[in-house]
Amino acid sequence: MKDPRKDPLTLRNILAWTLAIGMFYFILTMFTGKRGIPEEEIDYTVLQQKIEKGEVTEVIIINEDEVKGKYKNSDSKEVRNFKTHIPSASTSRIADSLAAQNVKVNILPEQESILNLNVILPLLSLLFFVAFFIFMTKRIGSSSKGLSSFGQSKAKLFAPNQDKKVTFQDVAGVDEAKEELTEIIQFLKDPGRFQRLGGHIPKGVLLVGAPGTGKTLLARAVAGEADVPFFSISGSDFVEMFVGVGASRVRDLFEQSKKHAPCIVFIDELDAIGRHRGTGLGGGHDEREQTLNQLLVKMDGFESEKGVIILAATNRPDVLDPALLRPGRFDREVVVPLPDVRGREAILKVHSQNVPLAEDVNLSVIARGTPGFSGAQLANLINEASLNATKYDRKSVTPSDLEEAKEKVMMGKERKGLIMTEKDKEVIAYHEAGHALVACLTPESDPVHKVTIIPRGMSLGLTQTLPSEEKYNYSKQYFESQIAVLMAGRCAEKIFLKIETTGASNDLKVATEKAWEMVTKYGMSDLLGLRTFGKDTEHPFLGKVMATQTGVNASQKKAEQVDEEIDRILREGKEKAEKILNENKETLIFLVKELLQKETLNSKEIAEIINNHNLADPV
Repeated sequence: MKDPRKDPLTLRNILAWTLAIGMFYFILTMFTGKRGIPEEEIDYTVLQQKIEKGEVTEVIIINEDEVKGKYKNSDSKEVRNFKTHIPSASTSRIADSLAAQNVKVNILPEQESILNLNVILPLLSLLFFVAFFIFMTKRIGSSSKGLSSFGQSKAKLFAPNQDKKVTFQDVAGVDEAKEELTEIIQFLKDPGRFQRLGGHIPKGVLLVGAPGTGKTLLARAVAGEADVPFFSISGSDFVEMFVGVGASRVRDLFEQSKKHAPCIVFIDELDAIGRHRGTGLGGGHDEREQTLNQLLVKMDGFESEKGVIILAATNRPDVLDPALLRPGRFDREVVVPLPDVRGREAILKVHSQNVPLAEDVNLSVIARGTPGFSGAQLANLINEASLNATKYDRKSVTPSDLEEAKEKVMMGKERKGLIMTEKDKEVIAYHEAGHALVACLTPESDPVHKVTIIPRGMSLGLTQTLPSEEKYNYSKQYFESQIAVLMAGRCAEKIFLKIETTGASNDLKVATEKAWEMVTKYGMSDLLGLRTFGKDTEHPFLGKVMATQTGVNASQKKAEQVDEEIDRILREGKEKAEKILNENKETLIFLVKELLQKETLNSKEIAEIINNHNLADPV
């Protein structure tokens, strides 16, 4: 956004100039004696008559021959200003007459009058107009410069071989993306090698991935690795409220890049200007679409630039215009996924290089306990752990600091100020113990990592399970076990406390979603067979999935069968959880006692409790 203080046409400047002119007019009238009442020119004889009548109230004698003052009209009592000229010999006589009537008389010397009227007023006028001329000259110059640069690109140029640059060594967990971008850098360094067999340099590379996966960091690493100029700009920097500015900035960007070719141009958040055309409220003539059209022409049209590679990033490839994604514009689409367990460990090592870690810290355990974390979240985890260790004046970051940071990033800060009754703690303990016990005794479920009844964020307790290995495919049995674990919290409340609380609301929501996906998306229903149900609907303006309609491509009978199958899966999960809990009541009660005493149990403590009790066979 443009700074209004630098715009000569803003309301602030108009008001400032109005105030300055008003002040000048005030000073002018003050020194000339005109304060809203006009001066009346009268004869010397008239002045003598008014003095004799006692109508004169104030007199100023200037230069011994000029008299100014005020008189009061005897008829209307109106006060008027007057001035007249008198003979120099009559000055003393006039002064005596006025003194006899107790009229205030001021006599100004000749030099003061000359200073006030003949020197100060012209000098002030001259200074004012000189300052006005100089100021306006500068403003006009800056204004013309601002208007001429309004359509110029805001891209930042990073020169080759700059200090403190980011390289591929600072990027971890995205090896495939780094490999493809390494090829782009080699294209620019030695294009003849790849053109030897008739190939050509890709014109555009699109980085696609979820927020926080490192797309912008990868682009910065490309700038650090390449020995070519690197232009960086955000998609939102192109579009302004004025029509044509975005297209002008695109043209200027490519003109600059053409002068520095071969070079790389990085456009962050491409979806800001690259959305589908014809879907906005402005039809096909709005500013964003004009900017996109100009970008399409520059990338691959009659005016396509050679030696310029466009590197762009977005987390919304589904809303981009198809013309952007065709070969010849963005030839390559590089996916930057969420890191797997090995990638997460590598990312944690990169971000902990300057953080002193205790000897017993095992980053692989932290990596295994953070499935679904992005690179940005892992960097935040290390930072939070460092801050937590500093708060307790530790010399290094301990495993407890990392565990605390992980829970803070996942669920929020611990709510120490929340006061709960003993009854509430007991309900939460039974609820979480039910989750933990069913998870431990269900072979298809992930191992239990931790159970706590300490409130965090919006949660009053937590049972955390960690997969023993990274999973990419999920079986029907895995989903069924997950639903049984989710149902176990409510089942434990009902079996042992004979109550049903709102604490299971999120469990029921997640369980219903999993059952719905099994039936409608994954074909995991013997009754409905191998088909999907439902259709995603997109909003025409936002370009995103707004809702899913279950019955769009199914008959009324099939829609009812979908509901019946979802109910069956949830019911079977509930029955499975109840069976495990009823067969292992003593173990669950002991788990609850330990939870109420320690508030948090780790995987080793849970395993000891379960191994020391005679448990029923796993279901």
